[in-house]
Amino acid sequence: MKILHTADWHLGKRLDRFSRLEEQVLVMDELVQIADEENVDLVLIAGDLFDTFNPGVEAVQLFYKTLKRLSLNGKRPVIAISGNHDSPSLIDAPDPLARECGIILIGHPKAIINPFELEHFKILKSTEGFIELTLKNYDFPVRILHTPYANEIRLKQYFGEQKEAELNQVLAEHWQKNADEFCDENGVNLLMTHLYMNKKGVPLLDEPEGEKPLKIGNADLIFSDSIPPQIQYTALGHLHRFQNIGTDEKPVVYSSSPLCYSFSESGQTKYISIIEAEPNQPVQFTKIPIKNGKCLERKSFDCFEKTIEWLTENQNAFVELTLESRTFLKADERKLLYQTHSGIVHLIPKVKNQELNENQLRDINLSQDIQSLFKDYFKSKNGGQEANKELIDLFNEILNP
Repeated sequence: MKILHTADWHLGKRLDRFSRLEEQVLVMDELVQIADEENVDLVLIAGDLFDTFNPGVEAVQLFYKTLKRLSLNGKRPVIAISGNHDSPSLIDAPDPLARECGIILIGHPKAIINPFELEHFKILKSTEGFIELTLKNYDFPVRILHTPYANEIRLKQYFGEQKEAELNQVLAEHWQKNADEFCDENGVNLLMTHLYMNKKGVPLLDEPEGEKPLKIGNADLIFSDSIPPQIQYTALGHLHRFQNIGTDEKPVVYSSSPLCYSFSESGQTKYISIIEAEPNQPVQFTKIPIKNGKCLERKSFDCFEKTIEWLTENQNAFVELTLESRTFLKADERKLLYQTHSGIVHLIPKVKNQELNENQLRDINLSQDIQSLFKDYFKSKNGGQEANKELIDLFNEILNP
């Protein structure tokens, strides 16, 4: 059986003033194409489907159209859970209609999916946080433990535990209870969740820059040893870099976001995970790179001409540009930068410090004219940096309105 794992679509997300919707359309097309070319039997989407609780109309339309195409109009089951950017109620709302197309939407951790049957698959069993389904061409079932995002307090309330209990214990007991009851060796056993999960005893994984953090202290940190031993593959969402924090035999995988969404992701390749699974055997998984979408570049230069040259040669990118120089950027230089490249998201001018000794900084001739005094004052306050012509012109304009 082939299973596609993806997450963190963040449909509708912007990069500062730039829309990413055109790129997201291309990436969703590519994702559908990969699913078809790989003859995928089941699709898992591990949260952060949208970027906000109230996504725009275009993002919602893209989401539903993509799910319908992935489901092959009901032939291939698609299961999506909510993440910390999603409104659980918004995700749950279309579920009765979505099921007719083979799409199962799960907004809350305590969700129970009512059994139903379509031509190519059927839901056999469901309880809180668990679903079992069979596909037409396979004689074994697929069991999925699912936990959409909820904060620490809500998770404990959902699962009926005392607030003093550690979240790892709460989830471990809940997952293990379902695994012991339903996940024997005669089916494929999976876990899908959108939580901040890390391996115990290793450095913490960085959350994406600009993301809503899940980890506040260690309260919301879940360790991978909470996963029941019956689980063959864990499909994670939230972190945007592809990584397996489990083992080759029992992968615990962040599939990555389909696009680079912050400059902390600069240079990252994005992936989709394709899993090959059968009962009572280690799964095999491969990561397929996503080719569409603009890259994000963090670049630093100390030469204006080289900056223009690089910008001219790298048009298909969003850029965070740091430009270091001995004088402040002039208005015409700034204008030329933006004319050369339409994807400059942040421009960070940086003035080189010039070393001056204390005597040079303190030795100001007070008998000078006012303009010379201003130049010396500016120089003393800015590490020896000379005021440029534009600044002097502005100073003269203030003196002589």
